[in-house]
Amino acid sequence: MASELIENKLKLLPAKPGCYLMKDINGKVIYVGKSKNLKNRVRSYFKSKQVGRRAELVREIRDYDIITVSTDKESFLLEVTLIKKYQPYYNVQLKQGTGYPYIEITNERDPQTKLTSIVRKDGGYYFGPYPNVYAAQATLKFIQKVYPLRRCNGRQKRPCLYYHMGQCLGACFKTVPKSVYSAQIKKIKSFLNGDIGRVKQELNQRMVAASQNLEFERAAEIRDQLKYIEETVEKQKIISNDNTQRDIFNFYVDKSWISIQIFFLRQAKLLRRETRMYPLTDTGDPEDTFTSFIVQFYGQKNRVLPKEVLVPAGIDNEALSEVLKVPVRTPKRGQKRSLLSMAKENAKLKLDDKFRLLELGNRKTKGAQKEIFAALGLPYGHVIESFDHSHIQGTDPVSALVVFKDGEPDKNSYRKYKLKGEVEHQNGGDEVRNTREVVRRRYSRLLREHKPMPDLILMDGGQIQVDACEDILRNELNLNIPVAGMVKDDKHRTNHLLYGDPINGVPMKLIPMDPKSQGFYLMTRIQDEVHRFAITFHRRTHAKNALSSKLDSIKGIGPKSRNKLLRTFGSLKKIKEASVEQLCDAGLTLPQAQTVKLTL
Repeated sequence: MASELIENKLKLLPAKPGCYLMKDINGKVIYVGKSKNLKNRVRSYFKSKQVGRRAELVREIRDYDIITVSTDKESFLLEVTLIKKYQPYYNVQLKQGTGYPYIEITNERDPQTKLTSIVRKDGGYYFGPYPNVYAAQATLKFIQKVYPLRRCNGRQKRPCLYYHMGQCLGACFKTVPKSVYSAQIKKIKSFLNGDIGRVKQELNQRMVAASQNLEFERAAEIRDQLKYIEETVEKQKIISNDNTQRDIFNFYVDKSWISIQIFFLRQAKLLRRETRMYPLTDTGDPEDTFTSFIVQFYGQKNRVLPKEVLVPAGIDNEALSEVLKVPVRTPKRGQKRSLLSMAKENAKLKLDDKFRLLELGNRKTKGAQKEIFAALGLPYGHVIESFDHSHIQGTDPVSALVVFKDGEPDKNSYRKYKLKGEVEHQNGGDEVRNTREVVRRRYSRLLREHKPMPDLILMDGGQIQVDACEDILRNELNLNIPVAGMVKDDKHRTNHLLYGDPINGVPMKLIPMDPKSQGFYLMTRIQDEVHRFAITFHRRTHAKNALSSKLDSIKGIGPKSRNKLLRTFGSLKKIKEASVEQLCDAGLTLPQAQTVKLTL
C-alpha cells in the first residue's frame, strides 16, 4: 500500500519520457529506471500486483524522484549516468571489464603489436577479447614472426636481437617508412579479421623459396607456422559468411527472471559467449531491462564496440543505435536469424538450470539473513558488516571488516585497518578504544564519500563493543545503523545475539538463536570469517614489524638499508641464508653485509 506522500505525488506525474529514482526509508536511492511515459510506469509499481524481486523493491520504497527528458536517447544516457552515480541495490550490477586480453596495434610513429587488458581511446587498433590467454599469446607470437613491426625500444643506434631474427623492421637503428608499417598493419588486420587463405598462400611461397635456397631450418619454422594456422585458427568453425565483427544479444524471461545471452562473432567465428541472469525489477516490458543492460554493457571499461549489434524484434533499434554509435539490426532470415534463435535457446537453458539451484541457495543465504533480521525485530536488510580486532599482548593492533550481502561474503568490500594506538592486554577499555577508532574511520569515510551504509553491524563481542560502536554512530556521526553483538557462552560457543539501543530507548537483551537454523549457521560463519580475516592480517603485520625491528637493532643498518633487504629477501630466514655477496648485491656495503651476517 503506497504511503500518503507517494499517493499525492502519483497524481502529479507527467506523461513524459524520463528517469525515476526510488528511495528507501533512509532516502537512499535503491532503484533507477527509465520510461517513455513516467506517469504510467511509476504508477504501475504501486497500483499493480508485484511478485518476486519487484515486490521486495516496492515494500522498501518510501519516496521517489523523477527527471524528465526530451528523447529516448537522453533517457538511455541519463539512466546509465544515474546508475553509475548511485549504484542502486536493485539495479543490475555489471562487473567491470571482461578480464580477457586484446591484441593491440599501437598508434605510434613506430607501432608494435602487444597484448593488453586495458582498452584506451588512443587511436590504436584492438582485436578481441580472447577468452583463451594462451591462444592470444600464441597468435601474437605468430603475428610478430610473420608480420613484424617493432619489437625493441627503438632508436638505440644499433640493430636489436629481434631485427637479426627477422621480427623487427629496424626502428632500433634506422627510420622505417610509414608506408612499410602501413603495409604490414594491413596484413595483420586482414589476418585477425579472418582472412587466412592469403596468409597460408604467402607462407607456402616463403617455405618453397627457403627450401630451394637450402635454408631448411627456416623452411621448418614456416612449416610450423602453417601448422599453427591449421590447428588453432582454422579449427574454429566458420559460422558466418562475412568477417564483420558482431555481438549478438537475446534474452529469455521466466518467473520474473531474465536471462541474457551474448555471442561474440570475430573473424567469422563464434569466439566466445557470455550469459547474465537477473531477477526483474522494472515493472515495464522486459525489453526495457534488456536494452538498459546493453547500454550499460558497452559503458564499461575495456569494452570495444563491434561493427554491428544484432538484437531480437521488439527493441527500439534506432534509439539504441544512436546511443551506441554503431548499427543495431534485427535479422529477418538466414544465418544471422539462426544465430539469434540459438542465443535465445541458450538463454532459456541457462535460466532453467538456474532455477534448479536457486531455491536451495536462497534458503542458505538470503533466507538465513532474513532469520537474523527477524530475530532482532528489524525489517530485512541486504548488507551486514562485522568487525574484529587482533593483537599479541598489546603489540601491532589491527582490526578487520567483513561484508555479507544477502547471506554471501562480498570479499571485494573487505577492509583492513592498522590501529593507531597501542593497547594494554589486561585493560578491557582498550577494546573500547579499538572499536571506537575503527568504527569512526569506517563510517566517517562512507559519509565523506557519500556511499551507502550497511543495514546491520555485528560486533564480535559483548556489550562493551556494542556500546562503543553505538556511541560513535549516534553521538559523533549521527547515524542510526542497528548494532548487535555475537555473544559466546561459558564454553566459548556463540549462541546469542545481544541487541538494543539504549540511546534511543531500546533496552539491551540477549536473543537466542536456534543452533539448527540457517540464521545461526550464517551468524557463526560471519564470526568465523571476520576472526580469520583479522588473525591473518595481524600475523602478516606482526611478522613484517618483527623483521623490521630485528634489522633496526643491527648496528649500521638504517631505514634505507633495511628496506633494501626487505625488498630483496622478504623474510628473516632468507636474509640469514644469504651470502655476504648476495647481501652486497642487495645494496649493502661490504662492512654492512658482514655485520648483518655476523649478527644474524
